[in-house]
Amino acid sequence: MSSVVTSPLRRRGLRALSPLALIGLAITSFWLLMALAGPALSPHDAAALVDLDVFGPISWQFPLGTDYLGRDMLSRILYGARFTVALALTAALLASACGTLLGLCAAVAGGWLDAAMSRTLDALISIPSKMFALMMVASFGSSVPVLIATAAIGFMPGAYRIARALAVNVQAMEFVQAARARGEGMAYITCVEILPNMIRPVLADFGLRFVFIVLLLSGLSFLSLGVQPPDADWGSLVRENIAGLSEGAPAVLMPALAIATLTIGVNLLIDNLRRRAPGA
Repeated sequence: MSSVVTSPLRRRGLRALSPLALIGLAITSFWLLMALAGPALSPHDAAALVDLDVFGPISWQFPLGTDYLGRDMLSRILYGARFTVALALTAALLASACGTLLGLCAAVAGGWLDAAMSRTLDALISIPSKMFALMMVASFGSSVPVLIATAAIGFMPGAYRIARALAVNVQAMEFVQAARARGEGMAYITCVEILPNMIRPVLADFGLRFVFIVLLLSGLSFLSLGVQPPDADWGSLVRENIAGLSEGAPAVLMPALAIATLTIGVNLLIDNLRRRAPGA
């Protein structure tokens, strides 16, 4: 009986996704899987010199060519996925979770607390993300915890503004007013009445934060301020192989293509979350 019930639900869930959203879901899922299992699937160690030909072309032995030292680019990209995807995902989760929590608190509490939090985070959001990142790296050095904290703090104010605006709109609706008239507590109203009715825009915003953080961290790595050797993310791979750009070497094109496919895939997926109707 359960299979009879769940099968139509699964089919309906797939039909609710547009073809572009399915493509985005497939691309995003692929890179998440590579971040988890990439090193195990890698044909070579990321640091191993496997070819005497630097900036080698695509071949059966090296499907993505070799880099400026003769290392396998497929292995380098698979190892680099751990840093690019994992760091951006962790920072985006922190930024969205903290921003949503603060936005809910500000919208529900109102008054001086709302004003104080909003003005403080407005001051932070006025600082460009790259400038803030450069200040943090210059002050504390470049390390994985610093990069995560920098991205999370830099993008939290934007998540806060969106969550607060959504919460203010939802709490003015009739079902929230009815819950207050019934004597429900603030915790119940916030977690049961307000948060579930703003979760889809929050998830869409989380996807955008993730894309922005991927680009920010890749940009820092391209400037030698991100993930440091011997580790490397995709931005580092572009930077260290930039000398092969004039030759059209796969070593400089493939990491850039990986960044592009990840960001495009996430954007295709979150666009579908935005466009779906509330009752879908």
